[in-house]
This record gives sequence, structure tokens and C-alpha cells, in this order.
Amino acid sequence: MDRKALLEFKEDLNDPTGWLSSWVGENCCKWRGVGCIKRTGHVIKLDLRNPLFNNEERNYNRASYERPYLSGKINPSLLHLKHLNYLDLSMINFGRISIPDFMGSLENLKYLNLSNAYFAGKIPPHLGNLSRLQYLDIHGPVYCCDFTGIYAENLKWLSGLSSLKYLDMGGVNLTQVGADWVQAFNMLPPSLSDLHLYGCGLGSLPLSFSFVNFTSLSVLDLSQNNFNSSMPLWLFNISSLSNLHLRECSLQGPIPDAFADMISLQEIDLSFNDLEGEIPGTLGSLCKLGRLDIYFNKMVGEITKFVDGLSGCTNSGLEMLNFSSNQLSGHLPESLGRPKKLRSLRLDWNSFWGSIPESIGSLSFLKELDLSNNQKCRTTLRVGGVRSL
Repeated sequence: MDRKALLEFKEDLNDPTGWLSSWVGENCCKWRGVGCIKRTGHVIKLDLRNPLFNNEERNYNRASYERPYLSGKINPSLLHLKHLNYLDLSMINFGRISIPDFMGSLENLKYLNLSNAYFAGKIPPHLGNLSRLQYLDIHGPVYCCDFTGIYAENLKWLSGLSSLKYLDMGGVNLTQVGADWVQAFNMLPPSLSDLHLYGCGLGSLPLSFSFVNFTSLSVLDLSQNNFNSSMPLWLFNISSLSNLHLRECSLQGPIPDAFADMISLQEIDLSFNDLEGEIPGTLGSLCKLGRLDIYFNKMVGEITKFVDGLSGCTNSGLEMLNFSSNQLSGHLPESLGRPKKLRSLRLDWNSFWGSIPESIGSLSFLKELDLSNNQKCRTTLRVGGVRSL
């Protein structure tokens, strides 16, 4: 039964490079991309992800889909794979067809990846029937102001995903869901650890929220949405966050001192916003922080408070620091060399002046140091591993 279902599925695919040439013979468990239970021979995994793409990339060139690989449509014969719990059809060119409704009937799925597969049209609400699903990735290419892929009219279907741990809807058009989008995602189970909603056309961000259900959330990416607001205080109730990405969100106002309570943070990206005021010392007190990006904002004043905040960390994890393209000024403090793991330090396009601290010369891991386009900085400093200065 499983072998027959796979062959019917194959019939609706174009395979110019022979990627599925191994799909012959009686034992389908030996076919490329197919995984089975050894004892019973039942198919539990189908992984046909396009190997030509780097899985870490987010913004894909449309021309990349012209590379020969699988294309076509999804045959409903998949419904006969009764034990299927893992399905990856990402980065296949499905030619702008809709995600089939029957995908919501694959009731044993725990992993579903349909990302960058050139789907279009409305997300089928039937996906909400997948109560065992733990991983859902339907993200698409992010093009500025150009939604050509899938969209959602509402998010009610999310409430049925009671086992979800990972959700990536980056690039999905959510302009129609209205101001209640936070409440809809807040209905997801407390087990959710990763939520990616970058480039979704979200235009409203509630500043207050009575109850935050994200008790296990580790990664939150709301980048490339046009919020036009200050940073909402309910974000700081998600104490489990390790990665917070708010790049290009039209955020305004100061960076809140409430960051002091986010002791699990390892990455913060606030770049390309309209944030203003001084960089708070509370950011420096986050000892697990490995990367901090605040470039292209309107931050002013000295960075002494931030650097002094680092003094509370006996072993700072900070590796990458980017304050480029702000309106920062004053002397660079000698304590700037305190985070010994620093690999990249960018303070270019500001108004710093005076001597470069000698302590920077002791940063043995430093590979990139950019102090260009400031007021005159004087030094004869030698920095061990620097490749770019």
C-alpha cells in the first residue's frame, strides 16, 4: 500500500535530474528520501527537500527556482501513508498552486515543512486539524512590499495545533488578520519554543497584554514588520527568550530598562529602527548575551553605562557588538576591552573622539574592528587577530 501511494505521488512530479531515479524495485524503504519503521516496513518519513538551497538562507532569488529539481503538484495519495509523521517538501517549485486542503488530514504528522515551495493562495484552515504537529514551517521569500505567496484571512486554525513547538510563517501575508494577531498566537500551546513572523505585513503591535502564554518561547522573530510604536512591555514578560529579533520594525522611543529581567537572552537585533536615547546599562548586564545589534537607529550619548554594565559579568559571552550608524559620542571607555570573547566590534558612523582604548589590544579573539567615520580617534594600537579595521 505504501509503495503504491509513493509511486502515485511520484507520477505528479517532474523530475528532470532523476532525483527520484531510485524509486524502483519492491522495497520502497530503500528509496531516496523515504524512511520506514524497520520492524513493519511502514513509511514514516518523506524528505524531498531541495538540496540545492542553503537551509539557513531566508531571502531567495526567484531565478533560483529555475534550477532543475522537482516540480509539479502534490498527489493526495499521501493520505494512504497512514503512519507518515515527517514530511518535508521545502524548496520544491510547486508553481504557485495552493497548499492542498487534504494536508490537514495527515493526522499523524509531527513535522511538516512546506517552506519556499512556491505556493500561493490562502492557507487551508484544515492545517489546524494536525493536533500532533510539533514543527510547522511554511515561510516564503520576503520581498519588500510584494506579497506574492500564501496568505491567511484569519488565524483561528492555529488553536488546533495543540502540540506545536516550532512555527515559521515568515513572509506569509498576514495583512488581513487585523490587530488581534498577538492574541491568536498567544493561543498556541505553552510548549512553543520558536516563533518566526518576519516580513508578514503586520502593522499593529499592542503595547499591553494581560496574559502571555509563551512560557517556553526561546526564539521570537518579528523583523521586517511596520509596527510604528515603542517596544511593548509585554515582551519582557517572556523571560525564557534567548533570541529576540526586531530588525526593521519602525520601533520608536527608548530601549526599555526592562531588558534587565531578560537574563536568558543570547541574541538581540534592534537594527534599522528609530530607537532613541542612550543605550541602557541593563543591556550590558545580560551576561549570556553573545550578539547585540543596534545599528541604524538614533541612539545618542556615551556608551559608558552599557560598558559599565558588563562589569557585573565575570565571564561575559559577548562576541558581536554593532552600534554602527547612530549618533553616539564621547570617549571610548577603557573598559570596552572587558568582554574577552569579542570577535566583532563595530562603532563606525558615530561621533566618538579621542584615543582608542588600549584594552582593545588585549582582545585576542577580535577579527573585525570598525571605528571609521567618527571624529578623530588617535592610536598606534596593535590588535592581535583583527582582519578588518
